[in-house]
Amino acid sequence: MKWRSSLEIWDLETRSARVVLRTPLLIEAPNWHPEGWFLVNAEGRLWRADAAGLHPIPMNCADRCNNDHGFLPDGRIVFSAHDGTGAGMHILDGGTVRPVGTARPSWWHGAQGDRLVYACARGGDRVVRIATCGLDGSDEVVLTLGTAHHDGPDFSPCGGVIWFNSDATGHAQIWWMRANGSNAAPVFRDDHVNWFPHPSPCGGHVVYLAYAPGTMDHPRDRDVALWIMRPDGTGREKLLDLFGGQGTLNVPCWAPDGRAFAFMRYAPEGP
Repeated sequence: MKWRSSLEIWDLETRSARVVLRTPLLIEAPNWHPEGWFLVNAEGRLWRADAAGLHPIPMNCADRCNNDHGFLPDGRIVFSAHDGTGAGMHILDGGTVRPVGTARPSWWHGAQGDRLVYACARGGDRVVRIATCGLDGSDEVVLTLGTAHHDGPDFSPCGGVIWFNSDATGHAQIWWMRANGSNAAPVFRDDHVNWFPHPSPCGGHVVYLAYAPGTMDHPRDRDVALWIMRPDGTGREKLLDLFGGQGTLNVPCWAPDGRAFAFMRYAPEGP
């Protein structure tokens, strides 16, 4: 089979990658379910992925899903999907999709307790910022200001810290801030263009995606690398070079026990 997408697991103990599934479809952004399967998107839909293949997630609407999806603490699926007014967040309840508020665009990235964290653009200036809100979309708090691009947020295990990437220092670097938006600062600085930090459930590691210096935004089909570090920014280590980018590591990806994480590797498109 000629494959386009390879869903893989990186094991921290063996320091190696293992293939779960390869498919000719373009699938993106694996979330690790406690029962061992993975939530991905493909062809505008959400799918359950495992070694046996891809299985569509039953839902009554929302057929323009993107790669911003995952699980709430109670196990329900939360995701972003596009319509004529932009990307909006939704929660899947037993096959029924309900919108999370009406503010758009909103690109979901993480959840902790009864709060969602996401990237958004508000006020007509199209600047991407980090915000949180309740599960019904109420009490939205925009946490980042200014003209810098802030994206890829994810809560720490305790919920007290939000990890994200920001180009406020010139190009995308890994940042953190308190959950109320205070004390925002870069964790480290280097020449790579760094996106999508995800802390492990045990709190001992943060994995992120590194593009080559000079890369704009977070494109797909590029030579990239997976890096890991301690939460204080020390012990940074490159784990793997791969062909990927957009779709490789967009959303929470860790196994519940924090011993491994999932990611996507891609093959170049061609005849």
